[in-house]
Amino acid sequence: MRVLFAVFPVAERAFPVVPLAWALQNAGHEVRIATHPDLVDAVTGAGLAAVPVGRGEDLAALTDFSRNPALSGLPGGGLDVGPGECADWGAKWFRTTRVFAAQRPLLEELTGVAVRSRPDLVLWDPFCLPAAVAARVSGAAHARLLWGRDNIAWLRGRSARYRDQAAPDGGWHEPLEETMQQLLEPYGLPYEEELVLGQWTVDPMPPGMRLPARGVRYENVRWVPYGGGLTVPEWLHRRPLRPRVWVAPDATDLIGSLAEPAIELMSAGDSEPQVPLPQLLPTCSAVVHRGGAELFASAAAAGVPQLIVPVPTWDEEASAAQLTRKGAGIAVSRGEFSPALLLTLLQNPSFQERATAWREELARLPGPAELVPVLERLTSHHQRI
Repeated sequence: MRVLFAVFPVAERAFPVVPLAWALQNAGHEVRIATHPDLVDAVTGAGLAAVPVGRGEDLAALTDFSRNPALSGLPGGGLDVGPGECADWGAKWFRTTRVFAAQRPLLEELTGVAVRSRPDLVLWDPFCLPAAVAARVSGAAHARLLWGRDNIAWLRGRSARYRDQAAPDGGWHEPLEETMQQLLEPYGLPYEEELVLGQWTVDPMPPGMRLPARGVRYENVRWVPYGGGLTVPEWLHRRPLRPRVWVAPDATDLIGSLAEPAIELMSAGDSEPQVPLPQLLPTCSAVVHRGGAELFASAAAAGVPQLIVPVPTWDEEASAAQLTRKGAGIAVSRGEFSPALLLTLLQNPSFQERATAWREELARLPGPAELVPVLERLTSHHQRI
């Protein structure tokens, strides 16, 4: 089976695909990763074949967006979906479709790659609709590979429901229509919902975070942390003498100049060598961060208690809520945060007990190798070659 991954053009989105790509490759399948030229070294460094697509000037806005949605140039900032009805869902769905449209420069290249290489399966980033179109043109089966909560499916369902129930007379201009028209017209393809939501969706996020989504088939897979090809420093081979706390780079402003001799505080600045998180996290007694999916899921998989002060851009508040439900840490707003909460997290053994129980629960989910035969069956069912 030939498998093509289409990855959003930043390293944070490339890393989560690596364990599944390894599993497919180890099972004897041919794997290629289509991504931005700047990420080719990250892909090949993981022992995977890279296919560069897209020019830097075309996708520069997307790389900015991935780091901070407020930089996208779109009013309103983040694309987080709050609890309940999410009163501003319409504005967020509009902004989401603009991110879809920004990936249009990938369409011709991805389609060319797919037509020439004839993949059996395309696994694509949920924002990368050109990959779904490329799969449809080439006849490949295709599925989305999530890296966080599936806000896109929820927003799409909310928009469709509003159109059908509240604006059946055409009073709701569906913002997805223009984007899909631009993607489909060059190939004479009709619109199909699977071109937005995939024929199925691979979900690596911890159970309990999923939003209700109409018409989406999910396949669970265990989150396996991958931190890139980094060198393990000598000090990481030794057991820490004090409770070690990893402070994510985006949360260092919270801790400030906290001096606590009973704690080994660690963080990484831009000028410091990076530390491989899959090796670092199991040595930690706590993690402080803003709720990003990669660190949240990796810390949960490692059984590390977490202190989350969420900044709502995608699913950070959902991560904080799930952490609280599991009793595996503390989640507070920035206004409620105090460095003393870190001591509370470390001194109350129940947080570690529940984080360990959560780790064991997550370990029972199917791993990437167990997902491979599922992908083989679904590919055989869906491909049109």
